Amino acid sequence: MKKLTFNRRFGMAAALALGIGLSLSGYAGTDAQADKKTAEMQRLKNQARQTLAQDVKEFNNYSNRPVSDGPFNTGNVGQLLADNAPYFISPSEDFTEVFNYRWWMMSKHFRLWKDPDTQEEHWVITEFFGWPGHGSRSGAIPCPAGHQFYDMRWFRDTQYLKDYIDFYMSGHASKHNQREGRPFHSYIARPESHHYSSWMIDGTEAFLKVHPDNVWRDQLLPHMEAHQQVWDDKFRVRKGGSNTDGLYKVLDLYDGMEFTISASLPLVAGDGPYAIYTEKDWRDYYQGWKTIDELRGSDHVKAYTSAFANAYPLVYLVRPSINSYYYGNLKSLGNLYALKAEGSADKRDKLKSEDYLLRAQRLQAKTLDTLWHQEDQFFYSHTAADNNYGPKDTPSIVRESVGYTPWYFNMIPAGETQYDGAWAQLSSPEGFMGKLGMTTAEKRHPYYNEEAYAWNGRGWPFQNSVVNKAYANYLKNYKQEVTPKDRKLLFSHIEKLVHLHGEERNIGEYYLPSKSAEFGGVKDYFHSTFPDMLIEDLLGFTASHDNRFSLQPLLPTGQWDHFYLGNIRYHDRDVDIVWKQDWDAGQAGDQSGLCVWVDNELAQCGTDLTEKLTIKLK
Repeated sequence: MKKLTFNRRFGMAAALALGIGLSLSGYAGTDAQADKKTAEMQRLKNQARQTLAQDVKEFNNYSNRPVSDGPFNTGNVGQLLADNAPYFISPSEDFTEVFNYRWWMMSKHFRLWKDPDTQEEHWVITEFFGWPGHGSRSGAIPCPAGHQFYDMRWFRDTQYLKDYIDFYMSGHASKHNQREGRPFHSYIARPESHHYSSWMIDGTEAFLKVHPDNVWRDQLLPHMEAHQQVWDDKFRVRKGGSNTDGLYKVLDLYDGMEFTISASLPLVAGDGPYAIYTEKDWRDYYQGWKTIDELRGSDHVKAYTSAFANAYPLVYLVRPSINSYYYGNLKSLGNLYALKAEGSADKRDKLKSEDYLLRAQRLQAKTLDTLWHQEDQFFYSHTAADNNYGPKDTPSIVRESVGYTPWYFNMIPAGETQYDGAWAQLSSPEGFMGKLGMTTAEKRHPYYNEEAYAWNGRGWPFQNSVVNKAYANYLKNYKQEVTPKDRKLLFSHIEKLVHLHGEERNIGEYYLPSKSAEFGGVKDYFHSTFPDMLIEDLLGFTASHDNRFSLQPLLPTGQWDHFYLGNIRYHDRDVDIVWKQDWDAGQAGDQSGLCVWVDNELAQCGTDLTEKLTIKLK
């Protein structure tokens, strides 16, 4: 596959004069053709910018919406987004408007917060509006931070996300324990940054692939190590000889998934303090916050204080989610120390890189070996071997969408196909294919219930974000041939998510996969991705630490006759992308082309939407 090196000092005309091809597919245009394409790109860019401005005016007129958590409001948000958000336009008004809406929604969560220790102001990014009791002192909550990092990495101004990352890694949230109180359901004291599971180190590396900053990276690395060390010290199973020894454990609540079937099953099978959970009665004690509130203060809970925390049962699970998250974190530490070693030539940095990559490899092997269920072709959660009560070291036999998380982090070894069978459930009506949206548990399971405020089937955009990226990674990085059916399946799941945003655009907490016309719960809620889902997963923009990026769209052929994605700041360059099925309606023959501009210079074109382009910068 041919690659073209693009250099701002080496112009388009010079490249053509030397006969250098401008496409992986062999396309070599003329100056006039390049100029026409550039003019069309600029036209679409202006159209996308104007559409963003019009959409923001519409969003600003929405009523009954939460007030912004920070300084960006109807008076200034338009300029903020025009200056910083990527631009996108397509024949689908729904996709275009939802993309723009999500940037508008995100801006409402930028909070300028004064650290009470230093009296300095820093940007944080909230999830719920206001000051939730289960949040940090700043109001931010680490549960969605991984998703927030992935979306915000595409914002041109880096100060917002850098401040937010510093807040968790080296700032206030890393130095102060989470406040205890009624919303606190654990006896494990830990910093605010670890109140919920997350993949912040992986997310930080993802940001650095778009906006490299070696000085900031190297200052942050020791703090990222300390961040991971808390997970290692407090949330690993310690039971020598057990299947789950050394793997990471969590309460479902602190994995951001309050009530799940995989936790219900060991409660029903348990005795002693968990004897109240029976096939008949378990829903009365463990399905939604109302059941916990009713159990709180009961004689039963008082009799077993070590089995409950604020009436929440302390059944720790070794889940595919968290073990994938911390694999991602360890691998990122290895990658980032390797980059540091290239510049420092310090053997200690190289050794640290090797150590973290080895630890990631060991966690990878242990997770795949322990959590994979060969007969059922899925990754299952297991009860932790060091739990005080209930079944220990045993799998919960239920397919939940967290079983796809290993692919989000490309945790499956390259060339390995034995795990591919798990993806059959994504399109199965008895698996995760809901009529109006993806489910979080397989529909065939007798405990499936999308009506409960739980993860027993009800859809949550948080999880759509995980599964859609995981599936896109599977198609791009593992599947030997990506078929039209594969592309349509990914598009179908994203399109359903788009439609759930409703006519008056909104992103909420949850939806009912069989009946929801739109989201429920808190409005304008920042707990999931969409810009990143479109940029990286559907349109295939893959960032790199090297001065290059690739494009490998998974959009079904013929779905859109054109799209523009641009105003992207990448490695301090400006990137614009256009796909058109017919660049010149007055010219005979196939005019299809996917073209990329860097700093307004046409860098590369391909004639096939399914073709992978690699653009190298200098």
